Amino acid sequence: MKPPIAQWITRGKVVLLPALAKFGAGGLALLSMLDASSIPIPMDLVLAGYIWSHRGQFWLYVVAASAGSALGGLVPYSLGRAGGELFLLRRMDRARFDKIRLRFEKQEFFAVLVPSMMPPPTPWKAFVFAAGVFEMRVAPFVFAVFCGRVVRWLLLSALVLRFGPGVVGWIGIAMHRHGWVMAGVLLLLLAGLGIWILLRMQRKDMLPENIPPATEPTAISAEEIK
Repeated sequence: MKPPIAQWITRGKVVLLPALAKFGAGGLALLSMLDASSIPIPMDLVLAGYIWSHRGQFWLYVVAASAGSALGGLVPYSLGRAGGELFLLRRMDRARFDKIRLRFEKQEFFAVLVPSMMPPPTPWKAFVFAAGVFEMRVAPFVFAVFCGRVVRWLLLSALVLRFGPGVVGWIGIAMHRHGWVMAGVLLLLLAGLGIWILLRMQRKDMLPENIPPATEPTAISAEEIK
């Protein structure tokens, strides 16, 4: 038998999901905010339903869900910033804590971006909590979560549009059985996307209209030489 709080959460989901679904992208953003802040919601499955029902507006649902997740993530982030250091120091010594802090601060953006791209069972809230503990600035934190969610849910959209909403179940099975392999594939896709963007930028800079015209040499008078 489930504890009372678990029963309450389950009943709340049964009421919230159909109620907020009526509000389209706004309702999806609220669901994503709740999932990121407190109440676990199967966002991949919910989003897949939205995308399959309104295929031409998949990008709107991706942006709405990503924005909601970025804002909802401020709750565990704030908890980490308020008292997370004491919480972690009870479970590790100061030397290890400082070592983890230094490692996080060197690549804090990617430390939040990469987990935000990964589907469950990635412990996303743990990384968000750590971002608050190590005092990552709010704006880069929100941007990193938003970008990671956009990448994740754009890939999900492509799969749903190609194979149908049942692909969510396949992804869940693959993550449980081959989590590290899936993570590696996702990172390779992200690296390929980054290289493609850089190459496009370089080609654009090499276009004739983007090359500044050569300036004609100016004559120097005898007075200027003196």
